[in-house]
Amino acid sequence: MRGKEEIWVAGEALIDLIQDESMKSKAIVGGGPANTAKSIANLGYEAKFIGGISKDSFGQSIQTDLISYGVNLDLVHYSNLPTATATVSLNESGTAQYVFSLRDTATFEFHKSWLPHGVPKVLHIGSLATIIEPGSIELLNWAKELPVPIVFDPNVRPSVLSDPVLYREYVEKWMRISSVVKMSEDDLTWLYPQITSAAELLKLGPQLIVVTHGERGLTAHHSSFTTAVPGVRADVVDTVGAGDTVGAIIVESIVEVGLIETFGNIKKVLHRAARAAAITCSRAGANPPTRAELENS
Repeated sequence: MRGKEEIWVAGEALIDLIQDESMKSKAIVGGGPANTAKSIANLGYEAKFIGGISKDSFGQSIQTDLISYGVNLDLVHYSNLPTATATVSLNESGTAQYVFSLRDTATFEFHKSWLPHGVPKVLHIGSLATIIEPGSIELLNWAKELPVPIVFDPNVRPSVLSDPVLYREYVEKWMRISSVVKMSEDDLTWLYPQITSAAELLKLGPQLIVVTHGERGLTAHHSSFTTAVPGVRADVVDTVGAGDTVGAIIVESIVEVGLIETFGNIKKVLHRAARAAAITCSRAGANPPTRAELENS
């Protein structure tokens, strides 16, 4: 463990039901925040996952998987409600598409009665937990009281909420309390088709916005600069978890050198994130690199 500081990762851990060519489904642990927690733990940090986990068989699989990566589950809320699922199909390029079953599940049972007290080094939060009611409001009210940097990843899923106006309302609530927003180019285009640059979103509150462009790399926008780095070539198996790995690298930098120094070192951070994402894309599922793998790449 690289330090005693706790990194909190809040959001969903669910089950991806991945269909093969014969349309049979294989159950794999998924959810952007769960993937990010695994990536942070793989880098050698104390990653504490904050989310609901069912006592059903899928929930037991989630526990086993997160623990195998070294994720701390002390802050998890356990419930008899079922686990949320996402039926995943992969297109010819390995890009994942999702159909979700989310309502009335343990996965999104966020409530102030169990959300933790204390102060982590960094809070990473995102994905569907920030839009699924009523838990999303509970999470927002809890998170905005934490005096720490917040890294937010909207990880937009139009199949869950198809109205971009309503989706933007949720996303902008989180942007207003976040230090860093990490989003994909697809997220940006779907939410804000009218803007020409993510830099326009800095006025909403975040100090840094990082946009991922797949194999074309990443761009970071700050009030005093815009910086881009190219992608790292990979033999892509699938893209599951690649963006979540990028979020983990941003968190890593904030923990190691602080938020302000991260801005100053942003090109180095982006290059490291591109390498980490390429490793994740080179293998099946959300299987992020260890620190040793990343530093030897």
